[in-house]
Amino acid sequence: MTSPVGQGPETKNLLFAIIAATSIMFGWQYFYERPRMEALQAQQKLEQAKKLDAAPVAPKAVTTDSGHDATEGAPRIRISTPSLHGSISLVGARFDDLTLAQYHQQLDKKSPEVKLLTRATAADAYFVEVGMLAGDGVATPTATTRWQSSSSELTPEKPITLTWNNGAGLTFTRKIAVDEHFMFTITDSVKNNASAVVKLYPYGLVSRNYADISKHTMMMHEGPIGVMDEVLHDITYASLQDDGPQKFEATKGWLGITDQYWLAAVIPESGMVFDAHYKQFKRGEIDAYQSDMRGAPMDVPVGKEVTSTMRVFTGAKVVAQLDAYRNAYTIPLFDRAVDFGTLYFLARPIFELLSYFQGLVGNFGIAILLLTVVIKLLLFPLANKSMTAMARMKQLTPKMTELRERYKDDKMKMNQEIMALYKREKVNPAAGCLPILIQIPVFFALYRVLFVTIEMRHAPFFGWIHDLSAIDPTNIFTLFGMIPWTPPGILHLGVWPIVMCITMVIQQRLNPKPADPIQAAMMNYMPYIFLFMFASFPAGLVIYWAWNNTLTILQQLYINTHLEKKGLMDKKESKKKK
Repeated sequence: MTSPVGQGPETKNLLFAIIAATSIMFGWQYFYERPRMEALQAQQKLEQAKKLDAAPVAPKAVTTDSGHDATEGAPRIRISTPSLHGSISLVGARFDDLTLAQYHQQLDKKSPEVKLLTRATAADAYFVEVGMLAGDGVATPTATTRWQSSSSELTPEKPITLTWNNGAGLTFTRKIAVDEHFMFTITDSVKNNASAVVKLYPYGLVSRNYADISKHTMMMHEGPIGVMDEVLHDITYASLQDDGPQKFEATKGWLGITDQYWLAAVIPESGMVFDAHYKQFKRGEIDAYQSDMRGAPMDVPVGKEVTSTMRVFTGAKVVAQLDAYRNAYTIPLFDRAVDFGTLYFLARPIFELLSYFQGLVGNFGIAILLLTVVIKLLLFPLANKSMTAMARMKQLTPKMTELRERYKDDKMKMNQEIMALYKREKVNPAAGCLPILIQIPVFFALYRVLFVTIEMRHAPFFGWIHDLSAIDPTNIFTLFGMIPWTPPGILHLGVWPIVMCITMVIQQRLNPKPADPIQAAMMNYMPYIFLFMFASFPAGLVIYWAWNNTLTILQQLYINTHLEKKGLMDKKESKKKK
């Protein structure tokens, strides 16, 4: 009687690698991102409790609006830049009407531009507001204030100036400038012609309605976000609903609300001490969320003028542009608005390399293929070592079978003898698993890059792949469009996932076959498990994996030839694999 199949150490090691490869696919966010978010939220609550106790009483930023649209029929200043289209109402002077000129809702360039900001009375209200607050008895501009403007159009070459007098000695002047991309610079000046010193607080807010937060994926952060003193705070919509408002203090940073590809943010001038608040409330019957900040008080002496500068970012999260703003205006961690996640140290270099290759060849799909070649070259020494270890393990199969038979009634002694055999033969049973485990973080870093970077949105490849960030649109169950029906989502199997599955099968047949039948059976099922998993992944990621498998096949043929020369693989077996 032999010992139960699959009880040896080499079986456990391979099982560990396979379980890791599949469970991490499904559970990455649950086991890594979710605990990280919970720990961060716990820390935020502790900081919030301490700071709320010591917080001074001061005016708060506006959080609600009446159902009446005060801007109805009011004159609007047209916004016209190479990147932005929209308008600013002279009533309230909010940023509440903005589209992104270079981005469209669908692949068709004739489709509508992406709508970013909308008015406060709309069901999908999303707006940005900056200005000055004061204590009781001092009138400052509000959402219903009617400003006077120096011009009817705002362009990069032509800033505008707004003015308003509160009728009690204070004159407010607001200069709004915009660059060719996504950044507004708002300079508020207040002249005090009253009879007493006035205390004012600069503020800024990003506010939006959001009716259904359940559709958001945990694969990336969407919602309130900000950086306070070099610490990134990505706060979920759900946490604001469940745990209430959150507050922070900072001397530098920024805050706003982010989506997968878009960001609206308020950026205080460098060095401004401010309080940051995140909250959820009801705007009418709809859930609304807000990120707002209030700066330290400024005294305006009689006969004097004070000035405060605020910047507003409203646009696409283009990494190079975020970096440029970070450097130009000293905005800490501004590129982290792109959610590269906990694998930032891998995802960012992968993105930079992809961008470099894309600049060379002009196609992100080809860039992915070139990146894969680089990764394979870097991992080749490890792959060679792994294949050699697996071949040596196969040579030890007869001796291991003998040990298992000899010590079938003493499992502890059997395992000790097998480990001693590994040591004598200088074989590491875990070496064959290392390439899989090392490729997992690389895979997820690339997945993050393809999923969160605007550069991949609507990026074409060849043939039917018009958007590398979307799934392969073809489906074998419709005969690739010949049958007019829509099968269930689980039956959506495109051409590229099928190609990827075929390459996995071929790759498996080139590997030394596991001696254990359970291992062999599990390995045989893996390509088909991955087929259904990858069917819902972005096409760019599936292309990467299929091309990676193809390179691995060529690599294995090369390594098999060398193993044959070393006597670690029979010529008959090598020819069979070839």
